[in-house]
Amino acid sequence: MDRRELLKMIVAATGTAMVGLPALVHGKVPAAGAMPAFSDADIGMLDEIAETILPRTRTPGAKDAGAGLFMATFVSDCYTARQQAAFRTGLADINTRAGGRFMSLTPDARTELLRRLDAEARARPAEVTETGTPEQGEAMPHYFTMIKQLAIFGFFTFKVGATGVLQYVAVPGRYDGDLAYVPGTPAWGTS
Repeated sequence: MDRRELLKMIVAATGTAMVGLPALVHGKVPAAGAMPAFSDADIGMLDEIAETILPRTRTPGAKDAGAGLFMATFVSDCYTARQQAAFRTGLADINTRAGGRFMSLTPDARTELLRRLDAEARARPAEVTETGTPEQGEAMPHYFTMIKQLAIFGFFTFKVGATGVLQYVAVPGRYDGDLAYVPGTPAWGTS
C-alpha cells in the first residue's frame, strides 16, 4: 500500500480529508501560538484511544506501533494552533464523557464511548478543503475525526502496521539484472 492509498483509506474511514496534511507534505513548521507539548498522561490516553480503535488481535495493535506518541508529535508539528486547540479540547471532552476517568474504563466501555463519538463525527461532517485545512471561521472537523485519522495513519505508516498487518512490498515489481537491451530504448527513471 502506498501513501496515496493510505490517505484514500483514511478519507473513506473518516469522511474528510486528512487534517494537517499540508504541513506534513510541505514540511512547514508549527504555526505561531502552538500549544505546549503533550504530557505523558496525554500520550498514554492517546495510546489507549488508538488501541481501542485498532486493537491487538492476531496482529499488532495501535499501541504496539506507538500511536500515542506519533499522534502527539503530529498534532504538535503539523496542526495549526486552531486545530491543536480543537484536538486538545476533544481529549478533555472524552475524559469528561468518561466521568473524568477514560483510562479507568473497561475495554467495552471505551469501545462504546468511541462508537458514540464516531457516530457524532459522521453526523457532523465539516466542509474542509481537499487538504483538510478549513479556512479561518469555517467549521472544524469533529475532534474524533482527527483522532481516528491519526490513529489509522500512524499505525499503518509504522513498521508494525505496514509489515505486520498489510502485505508489504519494499520495492514493487521484481529486479531483473539480465534484461535484454535494445539499442535506442529510453532508460527507466523514477520520481
